[in-house]
Amino acid sequence: MLRLPFFTYLQPKSLADALRMKADAGPDGMFVAGGTDLYPNMKRRHQEPRVVISLMGVAELRKMEGWNVGTCVTLSDLSHVPSFQRSQSAVTTAARLVSTPLLRNMGTLGGNLCLDTRCNYYNQSYEWRKAIDFCMKKDGAICWVAPSSPRCWAVSSSDVAPVMVAIGAEYQLVGPEGERLVPAARCYHNDGINYLTKQPDEILAAVRLPAPDGWDAVYHKLRRRGSFDFPVLGVAAWVRWERGSRNAERGTIVDARIVLGGVASCPQEVPEAGAVLKGTALDDEAIAAAAEAAYRPSKPLDNTDFELSWRKQMTRVYATRALQELRSRRSRRRE
Repeated sequence: MLRLPFFTYLQPKSLADALRMKADAGPDGMFVAGGTDLYPNMKRRHQEPRVVISLMGVAELRKMEGWNVGTCVTLSDLSHVPSFQRSQSAVTTAARLVSTPLLRNMGTLGGNLCLDTRCNYYNQSYEWRKAIDFCMKKDGAICWVAPSSPRCWAVSSSDVAPVMVAIGAEYQLVGPEGERLVPAARCYHNDGINYLTKQPDEILAAVRLPAPDGWDAVYHKLRRRGSFDFPVLGVAAWVRWERGSRNAERGTIVDARIVLGGVASCPQEVPEAGAVLKGTALDDEAIAAAAEAAYRPSKPLDNTDFELSWRKQMTRVYATRALQELRSRRSRRRE
């Protein structure tokens, strides 16, 4: 039976208190929200903070004001906001596809956006990892997925992060030096260890979603079971339709983004896929070209579920399905 190590648990009531507590704890302190990722990791000795600072008592982190969402809003609450279901449906879909209802009741938006990267060789018990020799992500010096690699290849397994990158959301970060607003895409590194640009003493306080204004987005997830499992592939597709001209009648795309999850250490945008969609009406030829463009840079490794070459093939399939859904939505709205 895996047990939590001993630690001091603090419950600040404001952001200022939380930052002060983290400064006092130094490297031994970590922030936690719902804890659905951190506490299992602590049981496996992936993270070993001596001071855990809960953010769930900070009221301002649980607010939802317009298109600004506090990061301690639970995934269950996020997936059932009526206005979001209409105009931010990709966000609610991604939140609803995370794990199981029980974990979504505890897990938060911020926790999923900052989710630790995962790997078959890393997400094991301490004794298991010790038996094969530790990996470079924790206690070791080698990546067992790619032994000759100088970097860690653990995979980003967030469902909501690819959607935030695709729709162009912004993250509000609060730290000792003040506040900063960062585009979602700039908050992630393609490195299994240093996967966030957020500093350890900063708090992801809120997410600013773009107002619904001529764009639409969808999210599709591949996993073995219909619930619980992390994504082995996620596809977030975003398009902006031209308005105010004859082209609007046939649904011409003026901008597009396709972002992949589960195939790299960060949400991976494929600019070539978005580029081939611009100026098209999202016809079969454009969808096939975009899906092919998304397929080429998708390079999953043997560190999650399923056989890696099949997962790569599914990139083309899931990108096609996502774009076809966007086209179907457009058609229904014009009827």
